[in-house]
Amino acid sequence: MEKFRLINVEKPNLLRDTFAYTTVPKIKIENKIVLPDVPEKIWITDTTFRDGQQSMAPFKQEHIVQLYKYLNELGGKNGLIRQTEFFLYSERDKKIVEECKNLGLEFPEITSWMRAKKEDFEIVKSMELKETGILTSVSDYHIYMKLKKDRKTVINEYLDVVRTVVENGVVARCHLEDITRADFYGVVLPFVEGLMKISKESGVDVKIRLCDTMGYGLPFPGTAIPRSVPKMIELLKSELGVPAKLIEWHGHNDFHKVLVNGTAAWMYGAAAVNGTLAGIGERTGNPPIEALIMDYMSIKGYDETINTKIITEIAEFMQKDMGISISRRYPFIGKDFNVTRAGIHADGLNKNQEIYNIFDTEKILDRPLKVSITDKSGVAGISHWINSNLDPKEEISKKHPKVTKMYKWIQKQYNEGRTTSISDDEMFKLSRNYMPELFKTEFEKIEQRTLKEVKELTEKYAKRKEIRTMQKTNICSVLKEIIGEHEFVQMAYATDENGIQITENIAQPYIEKKSNEISKKGDNRTDRPWFSNVLKDGKTHKTEYYISQTTGKLCFTVSTAILNDNEEFVGILALDFNFNNTASATEEEKEEI
Repeated sequence: MEKFRLINVEKPNLLRDTFAYTTVPKIKIENKIVLPDVPEKIWITDTTFRDGQQSMAPFKQEHIVQLYKYLNELGGKNGLIRQTEFFLYSERDKKIVEECKNLGLEFPEITSWMRAKKEDFEIVKSMELKETGILTSVSDYHIYMKLKKDRKTVINEYLDVVRTVVENGVVARCHLEDITRADFYGVVLPFVEGLMKISKESGVDVKIRLCDTMGYGLPFPGTAIPRSVPKMIELLKSELGVPAKLIEWHGHNDFHKVLVNGTAAWMYGAAAVNGTLAGIGERTGNPPIEALIMDYMSIKGYDETINTKIITEIAEFMQKDMGISISRRYPFIGKDFNVTRAGIHADGLNKNQEIYNIFDTEKILDRPLKVSITDKSGVAGISHWINSNLDPKEEISKKHPKVTKMYKWIQKQYNEGRTTSISDDEMFKLSRNYMPELFKTEFEKIEQRTLKEVKELTEKYAKRKEIRTMQKTNICSVLKEIIGEHEFVQMAYATDENGIQITENIAQPYIEKKSNEISKKGDNRTDRPWFSNVLKDGKTHKTEYYISQTTGKLCFTVSTAILNDNEEFVGILALDFNFNNTASATEEEKEEI
């Protein structure tokens, strides 16, 4: 027996007591509240390639594929970003979907979007996707004013299409468009009840995406339906028994509540929140995925499988490669989101970053805290800029006489009418003029570039599948490859987790005989700094420079941890580098670039 009956009406109910149109929508307060009910598992779904892309010029195919890869890396191996969705209408759309499918990534799962038309579903079937979104508008604004039909006709059409989808074993995700202006008891609950009946009879999931199309949703538990995010989710669960895993929130930012509404959906019982990279989307945009990740970790705790540092790389890619504009002050990804200009703030930062930094932005987002210099920055701001950008061996105090000279130069600029910030380029020139001792010599610059590249090279090889298996034959084949492709690597070898060398020394031909006199397979290498340093913290390390016993030349060793497929420490890869040859190779690459 039906619990809720669809109420058909001759004229649309536009809820004018809340949405007068000529005034700002009203917030209705109720005495009844609902309590938080966070599901055991919550996740993110993505609509960057649908809602995000439809808000601007079409993305290039290569850009979509790269963003798809980024979503996989950002969400981690546990699939925090569980799904994404694509249009399928053009041949170009289908080609892009096929290219992403061919990458073989488990997450995010590729799903589609379609109108509530059976002919659209034929396209979904042809692409062999396991889930599709279906546009199912539920407000009278859409049913009567856009579709020019009545409630009964439209809802029956939706249910008929959903039956066709699930009969083919495809999960139907119904996008309840404009739900925050819908008649909840007269349309939404009867419709969802019908969907749950279809799901139960077919044994195939039917998901409910709550679409706050115009951004009217409210995160407050004491507000009234249909605007209350907590209450609409509570009603679906308590009245119809819809499980959390089948409830998903999709919001827009028209009233600056897009993120808090998404987080409220999690807090009050929805398992999934739909968002986009950088919050792009129709009109004011959708929940920013990078912000959802921060709120996810706030609710569920830190997850080391989530690569938060790549958020910064994604933002740079979207701006530089795709030409997407991101406000400089946009949280987490704007160029100035963690830049302070106030001198009193800079003074606090010099004492302790935690005073004016939201969290360790360098560790979590690869974004060191910065100070932008203006006439308000003071000597504290200048000293912080120097310490942050020039990395002096000893911290430069705001009381340093040369800092005072720089401050006077800056004040003179503004006293003469300047209205713009002092750029980083200007600050570098100013610092070089007043404090030349802080700048690296050419040798130091070469050394820094060289060490960066050889550490990256060593880490790259340590991640090779042949190395991670710890099978000696496989390891030796990779070590020979290293020696063959990189003449500046003198020698390569590996140990197990106990420091026992498990390979012979694989060396360049001109030192092959001498190399076996230094160490051999089976030797205990635990006394070597390149082994003990990695053992202490698991990081990649470089030894002090030393004179090679085989060549008599300046040499150094870089070592890094070998992890198996379970990310467990199983050994160490070590490479000996000839400094002169390595530095020369690095400089040649730089010139070619």
